[in-house]
Amino acid sequence: MKVAVIGSGFGRRVVAPVFAETPGCDVADVVSARDEASVRALIRRGDVDLVSVHSPPFLHAPHVRMALESGKAVLCDKPFMPGADQARALETEAADAGVVALCNFEFRYAPARHRLRELVQDGALGAIERVQIVHLSAGTRIPLRPYGWLFSREDGGGWIGAWGSHAIDGLRWMFGAEVVDVSARLRVDVPERPDDSGAYRRCTAEDGFSAIVRLSNEVTVVIDSGFAAVANLRPRFTIFGSDAVAELSGDNRITLRRSDGSRDVIEEDEAAAPDAHLVPMRRYAAVVRDAVASGDVPRGAPTFGDGRACDEVLDRLRACPFVAGAGEVV
Repeated sequence: MKVAVIGSGFGRRVVAPVFAETPGCDVADVVSARDEASVRALIRRGDVDLVSVHSPPFLHAPHVRMALESGKAVLCDKPFMPGADQARALETEAADAGVVALCNFEFRYAPARHRLRELVQDGALGAIERVQIVHLSAGTRIPLRPYGWLFSREDGGGWIGAWGSHAIDGLRWMFGAEVVDVSARLRVDVPERPDDSGAYRRCTAEDGFSAIVRLSNEVTVVIDSGFAAVANLRPRFTIFGSDAVAELSGDNRITLRRSDGSRDVIEEDEAAAPDAHLVPMRRYAAVVRDAVASGDVPRGAPTFGDGRACDEVLDRLRACPFVAGAGEVV
């Protein structure tokens, strides 16, 4: 299977090497998302079977459309589209094109998260009552990341799309439920950043948010997250059930505490990798390969429909108010 990779950031750093090492796959080329001529030429190549789109969100729609017009299978990164209206349109266009159309929610294939979902689905925790998610890092603050599209709301940037998309998809997938209610406060902890010329630019996209989410199964979720803290902390995903509590710490350690006082620790050693994306992306690449080869999308693989459902929630999150560093709502 020949894979065309669009995007010289995550696409070149993670996606292309993973597909290159996946049996039965070959990377046709990796091109910059902003080089429209090269993008178009690569997508139209007769030997390309899959177009893997990892451009900035504001370029997802034109790049996905190029692939659909060429009859190619598509893997589109998250957030799927900058808004739910575009997501609904692209979901329909992909269905009309009759091609395999997947979203890159690769963390569905992280070993520890898969094991955590099994505990939920098998009833090991009892009835799920509430969930807490804490994900705070210094990823864009120490050292200070320069200004770019990621810090511009107009260009589809912001922590809601960068990480919140994974969180919302993870909740839908983990619990088999839809988000029915959302309230949040958004933050900009680093209000200005230097661009490539050294001039400081105002950041219009959030670098963190705190949210309360209610799912259709009446599970309540509290989220506190951001990527502009002054230190990195191990992320925690804690599920409170009527019989037990399961806490995923980092990418590989699940602690299960039961109502009788007993405790188990489950370690997923496979998750130990220099980049947390690598292990799930390797697993997902094999799923994508098989789906493109057969034309059949397996149950649980994230589709454009999942991307659209996620974008509908992200729109609601982005509509929530900002809170300045001193606590003033702006």
